[in-house]
Parts: sequence; structure tokens; C-alpha cells
Amino acid sequence: MANSFGVKLQSLLPKLGGIYPFSAPITTTNSVPCSSEARASKNSRIVGKRRAFGCRVHRRVVLGIGVSLWSQFMSMAGSFSGKSFMASARQKGEIEQVLKNVEWPEQFPFKDEDFQRFDESSDTLFYEMPRFVTHIDNQAIAALTKYYSEVLPSSNTPGVAILDMCSSWVSHYPAGYKQERIVGMGLNEEELKRNPVLTEYVVQDLNNNPKLPFGNNTFDVITNVVSVDYLTKPLDVFKEMSRVLKPAGLAIMSFSNRCFWTKAISIWTSTGDADHVMIVGSYFHYAGGFEPPQAVDISPNPGRSDPMYIVYSRKMATS
Repeated sequence: MANSFGVKLQSLLPKLGGIYPFSAPITTTNSVPCSSEARASKNSRIVGKRRAFGCRVHRRVVLGIGVSLWSQFMSMAGSFSGKSFMASARQKGEIEQVLKNVEWPEQFPFKDEDFQRFDESSDTLFYEMPRFVTHIDNQAIAALTKYYSEVLPSSNTPGVAILDMCSSWVSHYPAGYKQERIVGMGLNEEELKRNPVLTEYVVQDLNNNPKLPFGNNTFDVITNVVSVDYLTKPLDVFKEMSRVLKPAGLAIMSFSNRCFWTKAISIWTSTGDADHVMIVGSYFHYAGGFEPPQAVDISPNPGRSDPMYIVYSRKMATS
């Protein structure tokens, strides 16, 4: 029965490196392990020390079948024997393969309920009080800053404009980094005021209004740090990103396995790190106007510090 079910799924699902079991909800206002396998860890802060569930599943992501069918598949996956892919997914290089040669369904595969959250109250109220903290550990921050130093335009490049989306009091750019225009967009004005890299800022709730208040072809780069998992209208946001990026402009989505669990979308909290890579990749693909997305694993010390992943793409030069 399990095999026939897997065959039926294959016509619906693009290829992926891993499927993970669902864990019990965590109700908290603090940043907590957000992927299902991280929450399964005995010590939630020590990521990478996963439980081995002893199941083997097809390397596919469950897209387009909704959370209920995802749960059904998870219950059946427990009957498989062999090595758990969850244990091997942490090997360096696995994440980079997730978006290679994906066979995307014709239509955007997620349902409205996949973007529901445990806490549907106003995001403006949730972020009303400033939080001058970081939500990933120092090693993950250092890895992200190093990555930025390699891919962002050189400091003080004439005419360069950058948008730091879902920004706060720190953007994790290299020390002393400057451009003529660096715009921060976030939900808390006090945090944005404290951010030294910004030349200007906009306070806006993208879940309430995904329309970006900028002209076409404005920015060379858009960054987003550990916040893509909160977007409830991701296609609208990514279409806007394509609009405001200059041709060949770069969009960088970075994320870990930590979040405000009650505010993250349900498809994110019920899936694992490799699945998250595919989910973000799908946003680029279905928004249109982007080159095929790519993934990079910049996790500094797998199993000993917070993981850190990048999904990036460029706006098509002819769009």
C-alpha cells in the first residue's frame, strides 16, 4: 500500500532531498527551533543532533497536496525501513542539490491553509515592542556576513541601491559596509532607526500590504534574513521583488531553523530544512521573472551551531 501511494505522489511532486515528521506545537513568543526535525531534538538549542526515525522515503517534497495529505504521508512513511534521510541531510552539499533540475508542477502547488499561522493576530501588534536581540547564534551570523562580503556589490559602488526586506536593528552586512542607498523595510520603527547601515527605512506589514512602495527597476540587491517563513502572501511579495529589482538584480533569502513559531506559516513549521529550501525556491519560480533559484548551505558547524541556508536568484536580464 505504501509503495502504491508513493507512486501516486510522484506525478504531483517535484524532486527534493528529504521529508520529515511533524512535531508537537511550541507556543512561545521567543525564537525557537522552527523546522520539524530541529524541534524533535532532545535539546532544541543543539541543532543537528536529530532523532533517527528509521524511515526511508522517496526524495520528493509534498507540494500541492496540502497539510492533511502531508500528515497522511508522514504516518505511512514510518513503515519504511532503512537509513533515515533526515540523518544524512545535514551532510554538507545535500542542501545545494535540492533545487537542481526540479520538475515543477504547472500551477503553484500550495493551498491557502498552508499559509495560515497558529497566531493570526495583527503582526503590527506582535512586533510593536522592539526586540534588540539576534535570532540566530553568532556563528551563523558570522557565516551570513561572510557570504554577504562575497556577493554584495563592493562598498560605496556608485549608483547601487539595496533593499533589506523584513529588516530590524541589524542587517548582518560586513562591518563598515556602505552604499548610496540602503533601504530597510520592517515592522518596528525603533529597530529600524537603530540600524546603522540603513540610509532610509519604511515601516510596512507585508502580510497586510505586499505592494512595495518603490518604482520599477530600483534595486540592485534585495536581502531578507530569517523572515521569509513569516510571509503569508509570498507570491505577491516575490512578484513585487521582481518588479523593483533592476534587470539581473540579485535577491537573497537566508534562513535557519529558528523562528517565532506561532507566526511562521504552517507549511514551514510542519516541514524540515531541505523542504524549506524547496518552498522558497518555489516562490521564485512561480512569481515569474527570475532565473532558476539556487541553494547554498553556509552552515558554519553542522550539529554544533544554528544552520544557515541561502536561496537566491537573479531577475531575468530581459524582464
